[in-house]
Amino acid sequence: MTALLATSACATKPDGTPMHPALAGTEPNDPLEGMNRGIFWFNDKVDQNVLRPVAQAYRWALPPALREAVSNVLNNVRSPLTLANKLLQGDWHGAGVAVERFVINSTVGIGGLVDVAAANGMPYEYESLDQTFAVWGIDEGPYLVLPFLGSSSVRDAVGFGLEAWGDPVTRVAANTDNDWANYTRVGLTVVDVRSTYFEALDDIRKNSVDYYAAMRALYRQQRDGYVLNGKADPRQYPTIPDYSQNPDP
Repeated sequence: MTALLATSACATKPDGTPMHPALAGTEPNDPLEGMNRGIFWFNDKVDQNVLRPVAQAYRWALPPALREAVSNVLNNVRSPLTLANKLLQGDWHGAGVAVERFVINSTVGIGGLVDVAAANGMPYEYESLDQTFAVWGIDEGPYLVLPFLGSSSVRDAVGFGLEAWGDPVTRVAANTDNDWANYTRVGLTVVDVRSTYFEALDDIRKNSVDYYAAMRALYRQQRDGYVLNGKADPRQYPTIPDYSQNPDP
């Protein structure tokens, strides 16, 4: 199943329907492939020797309900960035939903531990500057593999850097001498994401003829789904970890 998914990744959206023609090109747009492959295999060594064992211990120590609570809190903390991107995209309804979700989950949901908003018809939607730039018509540029962070593009990398610098939650924590909160957030994000994709990554790694090409294709499909707002549920659809969903401090 994973091998088939990898070969068809650039032609379909996460729900299996045909990809928008503008996003379904057959060219990998990877002029830096030699460099990217070197960074990719470095990242893979880090993943196999550090991240995977840590994620495995995390899954052993925390039951699914607690891991879900951690994910919910991380999503809730990202609400200011979600709101900002919704506004920049001109999605006024989505901006209103982002505010409602934050208020409901921060109060009734006990600081975001429980996603009460999703249970009431307002599911979480990941929004990023990469998506906003795409809505503005900015081309994604060449495919990139970033050290430690993994699959990206020029547009995605620039957006991630700006979000990492401008995230209100990160700025408040840094300006109040609470850098520990930022480092804790980043650490939990990495472990949470790697834990979520534990079986999917093992399956892709085992069954792909070219692991690098499969991950590149899956990254493209994931990003295209985000841009088209056809977002995939990572607990239902095997995709790749996106550590940039929460910025560095």
